[in-house]
Amino acid sequence: MGFRCGIVGLPNVGKSTLFNALTETQAAQAANYPFCTIEPNVGQVAVPDERLDKIAAIAGSAKIIPTQLAFVDIAGLVKGASKGEGLGNQFLGNIREVDAIVHVLRCFEDDDIQHVANKVDPIADAEVVETELMLSDLESLEKRVPAAAKRATGGDKEARLMASVLGQALDLLRDGKPARLTEPKDDEEARVFRQAQLLTAKPVLYVCNVAEEDAAKGNALSDLVFEKAKAEGAEAVVVSAAIESELVGMPQEDRAEYLAELGLDESGLSRVIRAGYKLLGLKTFFTAGPKESRAWTFPAGAKAPQAAGEIHTDFERGFIRAETIAYDDYVTLGGEGAAKEAGKLRQEGKEYVVQDGDVMLFKFNVSGPR
Repeated sequence: MGFRCGIVGLPNVGKSTLFNALTETQAAQAANYPFCTIEPNVGQVAVPDERLDKIAAIAGSAKIIPTQLAFVDIAGLVKGASKGEGLGNQFLGNIREVDAIVHVLRCFEDDDIQHVANKVDPIADAEVVETELMLSDLESLEKRVPAAAKRATGGDKEARLMASVLGQALDLLRDGKPARLTEPKDDEEARVFRQAQLLTAKPVLYVCNVAEEDAAKGNALSDLVFEKAKAEGAEAVVVSAAIESELVGMPQEDRAEYLAELGLDESGLSRVIRAGYKLLGLKTFFTAGPKESRAWTFPAGAKAPQAAGEIHTDFERGFIRAETIAYDDYVTLGGEGAAKEAGKLRQEGKEYVVQDGDVMLFKFNVSGPR
């Protein structure tokens, strides 16, 4: 299952620099002028999880394979994008294809880096992007909702669902609020709402790009962004893209010392990746053995067969049971054998809701017809 976070923002706020550091590549052409990113660059990044290292050490694994998230570096947006200004149509189309939005906001002063509006104001910058997304959704729904309502009068059940749930979204947008505040009343309405692929329905993570000296505690500008995120039920993190770029060029063994000198426990990018994971409602289960220990991503609330399907579709199709050990038990007792002796290895069936950190071995049979 692939999950994609789209990195967006106004030109010259540090999007491509952040992307380069995230993926430890120079795949995105970071440059000090608008639209240097023409096609979205996609990079896979490992999700940091110290639990995997501990499991691998206990299992004596030859390989360690973390789970990953995809980050997409999307061309910078300008005011009027919803009407096609700049690279507006392409920008909006690329956002429609991601699962969550990572909104980079400039929270630093630097006379050498031009700002598209000639002033540093992260809240105003955020509103420019949000307004363009809302205008795009508004234009779409003002066509779709009346058409659905008309079909609903003829007894079309699907159209009736669309008119109801998308009508709520339309009312919110007309009030200047994002569609994500819509509250579908049942699973069917939730399905229709998801299928609408509204831009403002996507969860948002604000990334405050600050100067190096503000990386540990943020600053007055990032404080404003955190207040905004809290009011919206969104996530926010502080990152110094300049520091992250420095880290990319360092040997792995020198990075911890460099961060400690700056008063940081971990890189800002680790916080971004984890926040993106949380934003998407994702959890992790593990498989462990002599060959490899591996982390796997699953959506919160998934049952055992669905989790098995993340490894291979045959595992889900022929699911029999899952031998399961809670992470704490696996580590405290020292692995599968000791956990089994202590009665901590459980046999879970099809209705088991997988928990974050479960160490699992799936039993399956695919001998039947496909």
